[in-house]
Amino acid sequence: MLHATLDDVKVLDLSQGLAGPICAKILADYGADVVKVEPIAGDAARAMAPHWGNQSHPEKSLIYLLANLNKRGVKLDLQHAQGRELLRQMVRKTDIVVESFKPGYLAALGLDYAALARENPRLIMVSITPFGQTGPYSEYDSEEIVTYALSGIMSISGTAEREPLKHGGMQSQYEGGLSATVGALTALHVRDLMGEGQQVDISLQEVVTSTLVIHQPMYGWVGAVQGRRAPSGSSYGQVQRCKDGYFIWQTGGGAEWGDIIEFFDSEALKEERFSTVAGRALHGEDLDRLVLEATRERTMQELFRTASEKFHMLFGVVQEPQDLARCPHLAAREFFQEVDHPVIGRIKVPFRLWSMPDAPAVYRRPAPLLGQHNAEVFGEWLGLDGDRMAALTAEGVI
Repeated sequence: MLHATLDDVKVLDLSQGLAGPICAKILADYGADVVKVEPIAGDAARAMAPHWGNQSHPEKSLIYLLANLNKRGVKLDLQHAQGRELLRQMVRKTDIVVESFKPGYLAALGLDYAALARENPRLIMVSITPFGQTGPYSEYDSEEIVTYALSGIMSISGTAEREPLKHGGMQSQYEGGLSATVGALTALHVRDLMGEGQQVDISLQEVVTSTLVIHQPMYGWVGAVQGRRAPSGSSYGQVQRCKDGYFIWQTGGGAEWGDIIEFFDSEALKEERFSTVAGRALHGEDLDRLVLEATRERTMQELFRTASEKFHMLFGVVQEPQDLARCPHLAAREFFQEVDHPVIGRIKVPFRLWSMPDAPAVYRRPAPLLGQHNAEVFGEWLGLDGDRMAALTAEGVI
């Protein structure tokens, strides 16, 4: 019998941007009742590009759309005393609060974990910030590139003759959201065992540093520094060009060197100097040149299919967004979800992160319009009637 894993869990998402909302979205995907609590002006992510149709509009941010699927949404001014009181009342019926404010902000409002736990001792608060709740950097602001620089991952990204390179996108935010989800679910399990909630402190710097599973321990063990990769030489780990894009290959897998020679269909690769791993590394630049000559007129998909299916090589192609959108493997695993948004219309977005056949992630609703569920949520959670909500709206509280 299919069922929602978290269908008895209530979540208040006070966070903005990407990391916190991604955490709350994943909880919502698996059945939690997540209410997105936005300031009167809305989540800052509503202004983040790209916007649908290149039209800057608070309901057309694709980042906001992706990070807030399956949530209901309300507006609430926490600077207003009545707004804070409404939040306290909601917290009494809440299992998890997700927030991303600078450390000390909620304490100044009387809404920090210690204060809210007095309202609800079983409450779990997931706090996601650039550097965590404690330490000398805790109150510093940050951006994605700063997080990457301070985490150490930029020191091994790029090539040795150039400056360190930042990965594309906002991976620290996304990884932070995933880590926060794990923290929230772990705290939920502990609460079920022990009966009390706790605060989960997520540092984006630590999240990214934790991905250096070899490079950082290697320094601690033997004082060795990985450094950035060489700009030329062995094709191992080097992206190379073909007719319509880029590919990467390595020896290993189920392919012998003779299979690889046959795949590239190059007589020159039969030379004795390429017959061993050491020889191929020593003559790496010549090897690269010969591979490029052999693939100049071959397409990414033909190379990938032939290498993978016929020769069982370790081989990949650099897929761009249009390739991912029509990737047969992702389609077969139902990775994408079509979303019907009232302003944007129908759009396909990444959705399913893992498969659990008996309790799958389920799409239920698009990201909420600003304040869309005020009447529904405040009436359902707090019992406010129409007149009371109209008065609070007029005062700018909701």
